[in-house]
Amino acid sequence: MTNNHTQGAATPAAPSGGLPEPTAHCRGHGLHVPTCQKCKEASRRQIDRRRAAVHAWDGHANAASESAEAMTARLIAQIAAGDEPSEEREAAPAEPRSLLAGMFNGAWLDKQVFPPLEWLVEGIVSEGFGLLVGAPKAGKSWMAGGLALACSSGGFALGKIAVKQRPVFYLALEDGPRRLQSRFRTMSEGGPLPAEVHFMITARPNEVPGMIAEFLHLYGYRKPLIILDTLGKVKPPKLAGQESYSADYAMGSKLKELTDSAPGSCLLAVHHSRKAESVDFVDAVSGTQGIAGSADFVLVLSRKRKEDRAVLAVTGRDVPENEYALTADGGRWELDGMDLLDAAATVEKRREAGNLGDRSMDIYTYVMEHGPTTPADVAKALSMDNKLAGNKLAQLYESGRIDKPKRGTYDRIITTAGESGESGETDE
Repeated sequence: MTNNHTQGAATPAAPSGGLPEPTAHCRGHGLHVPTCQKCKEASRRQIDRRRAAVHAWDGHANAASESAEAMTARLIAQIAAGDEPSEEREAAPAEPRSLLAGMFNGAWLDKQVFPPLEWLVEGIVSEGFGLLVGAPKAGKSWMAGGLALACSSGGFALGKIAVKQRPVFYLALEDGPRRLQSRFRTMSEGGPLPAEVHFMITARPNEVPGMIAEFLHLYGYRKPLIILDTLGKVKPPKLAGQESYSADYAMGSKLKELTDSAPGSCLLAVHHSRKAESVDFVDAVSGTQGIAGSADFVLVLSRKRKEDRAVLAVTGRDVPENEYALTADGGRWELDGMDLLDAAATVEKRREAGNLGDRSMDIYTYVMEHGPTTPADVAKALSMDNKLAGNKLAQLYESGRIDKPKRGTYDRIITTAGESGESGETDE
């Protein structure tokens, strides 16, 4: 049988019937090949995973929820239309299956070529299951809305990061249509809202996995962004005798499994942070560590009351860990810097400023801007006492923030290329 499929082919378009091609494929093909039996089997397993994730969501589902899940199972099964098992295959006895059937060795792994990680927002939001965490009223929904608007229109996320257009499914379960319209009109600055963003504002907890499965069934081949706002609105009840950690991890794992059934897609769940202060920002995730442990990446938004500045901490399995400075302008979150690198540097500058009093910060800024400085220079420029200027300069020097090249003169700390490693040269 001749196979005309080639690696690197364009993303398949939805067929005339309105249903997408299956996205699963075998190890030898980069995309689903209808004539390949192994691709068919992979597609069937993909459907089974989606169905299992939906049915396993709530062990206490009532008759109504079972009806919704049955409908979802029927819809997602249509993805395999024309590829149903034959009667002979169904009647054949199942062959014994080894528990090691999925085992592979290092030689096989070394030969594989995997697609690069799909970034929905470079450096911030990747494919998979992620959490956007923050305190109540910190601006999480505004940030989620901004990401939805950018991805559905193909604009700029956080004001600076270019993103490509893709479908977005926003489950805004704590908003009404009026509030949602007002928020999105504000973020779009009065412009028309993109048709690629789709909303749901009401859902029972056990219905949400089915909704996500249906959306992935329709748009999974286009690697969509799905936003669940908030996770607490759909959290299933803990089973009798079940540990809290196990319940949280099971919930997150089912959402991750559902998202992974459509490679390249992302489910970003908005979640509240703990009230208690945490040294490690991942510990800020409300609930047990099971929720954070099941996620591919975690974003934690930290903002003080009545301030328009915030820090977005990012970590994940494949996401570089870092912190980025943000500013809010009329509800719209933007990077405080030209790019991610600059925004990360701004975080350090803010911390440096936070450790100094107002007058010390003014003097530190003056030295950094003007170079070699004497107490008399500072006193004249900042209209302060000469002795006070000298004391403040001495304190800045003793804390290691500025240099003192000679008596009575202070300057910026000059780091040589060899000391910073910026020259790229080594002693070897």
